[in-house]
Amino acid sequence: MSGPANPISSLFRRSKKLDIDCFINVWTLRDHTKRKAFEATEAQRQALRYLVRNTTLPARTRVMAQLELTQMHAYTRPTQIKNRCTMGTKGRGILRDFKMSRYAFRMNALAGNLPGVKKASW
Repeated sequence: MSGPANPISSLFRRSKKLDIDCFINVWTLRDHTKRKAFEATEAQRQALRYLVRNTTLPARTRVMAQLELTQMHAYTRPTQIKNRCTMGTKGRGILRDFKMSRYAFRMNALAGNLPGVKKASW
């Protein structure tokens, strides 16, 4: 006999079909799960943060909102999301505009795969 499904715990289960277009390993799966969880709870988190920061509200309301905010899963925090390379899943040396590592950016730029990017010469 199974009870009602918990909507929060379903956020953190990995889907059977991933919408990732890069090399898949443990780090990318974890990052994908964090991004999906953050996306699903972003509006609720922003509403709670507004209640906590609104000084015109009663203190009890603000404390209750703060308590609910701290009890949310860690994956719903924006600080948990790490920029990763979409080509090779590297976690360091990422160029935000292109979502690539320095090395992948250099190889794609030299191959002419990035429009508007060319090697500098002066």
